[in-house]
Amino acid sequence: MKYKTLPKIQIDEKNRRILTILQENARISNAEIARQLGMTTSAVFERIRKMEERGIIRGYSVQVEPAALGLPLSAFVSVKITPHRLAPEVGQAISAIEGVEEAYHMTGEECFIARIRCSDTDSLERILMEINDIEPVFATRTMIILRSAKEISGALLSSVVGELAADEGA
Repeated sequence: MKYKTLPKIQIDEKNRRILTILQENARISNAEIARQLGMTTSAVFERIRKMEERGIIRGYSVQVEPAALGLPLSAFVSVKITPHRLAPEVGQAISAIEGVEEAYHMTGEECFIARIRCSDTDSLERILMEINDIEPVFATRTMIILRSAKEISGALLSSVVGELAADEGA
């Protein structure tokens, strides 16, 4: 698995506000965004289209409540491996395990951290065994999440404001 770095794209205040509105409600119409921001619908449409083309907007999603789907247990599992050159393969193997919601290759003592969502401790144990069965894995550490103090999806936009490229004058 290759890690790709996208070029940094600065956005202006209008685009930041559009993104904030879309993160709160991805189903909102362009006309309603335009009304809230005092812009024309076509200007909002064009800004959104350009942000999609440039990879600022990766897609639109639905947020579901895991507990309502029978997945009330959440945990972080840190993973140590050796040799480290096998990290791409280990990352793919961890990501393929049912119940692994997120997996990150990290710096530091632990090579990966995975967020697990599952139904109960028996399911968590099964997932941990699968992780430990991956050949380069030699240690894991599990932290069960009691409650989420803050949980977001997507980028925090409050500090992402800058000059937009010249063609963003809409």
